[in-house]
Amino acid sequence: MKFGVVVFPGSNCDEDMVYVLQTILKQDTIKLWHKNTDLEGCTHIILPGGFSYGDYLRSGAIARFSPIMNNVIKHAENGGFVFGVCNGFQVLCEAGLLPGALLHNNTRKFICKNVFIKAENNATAITNAIPKNKALKIPIAHGEGKYFADAETLKKLNANGQILFRYCDENGNITDESNPNGATENIAGICNATKNVFGMMPHPERASDAELSNEDGKLLFESILKAALVNA
Repeated sequence: MKFGVVVFPGSNCDEDMVYVLQTILKQDTIKLWHKNTDLEGCTHIILPGGFSYGDYLRSGAIARFSPIMNNVIKHAENGGFVFGVCNGFQVLCEAGLLPGALLHNNTRKFICKNVFIKAENNATAITNAIPKNKALKIPIAHGEGKYFADAETLKKLNANGQILFRYCDENGNITDESNPNGATENIAGICNATKNVFGMMPHPERASDAELSNEDGKLLFESILKAALVNA
């Protein structure tokens, strides 16, 4: 198992992601510059948060055409693990690896705060170690985090178990008040139909260190390691 964290111009959560994977979880982890095309033997590809290409046009719209994305797409199409967080989620939607789109927050303002999310599906590579009905406190930091998909897509996502997380309150109740950005059906994270490509707006890497007094996000990374061992 080898993790590759893709770095675009404007990425700003790559170091956080590498720190969690390499220092806290002791995993073989490297950075992959967006202009390169070689995934360097990485089995798990991570697209971190940030403002790739300054979020010009739409968030993730330019990064989607970076040279490395051709092989990230091939890796995903061959069943390889791909995980996008925040801007990484936006890039995956722009690349067509995940359905739907991320729109401007209802407030039209950038939001940076802790929110609560609950795993909708505990049987995936990033949710299997999360206790059922546990509300996770995870930070968000985005201006375009409102998940949107048409009615037919939403129907498929729900039927196929592709909705990973929904925004909730601290007790796990899914309410309008707990939805920070106006996301359709309180959706905070999804996966593709084959459940090897994952995306979410909250930042689990910012909630994975005891020094920060919050390790709720670490459960997602422990899920990834657990799934890799099961499938080894």
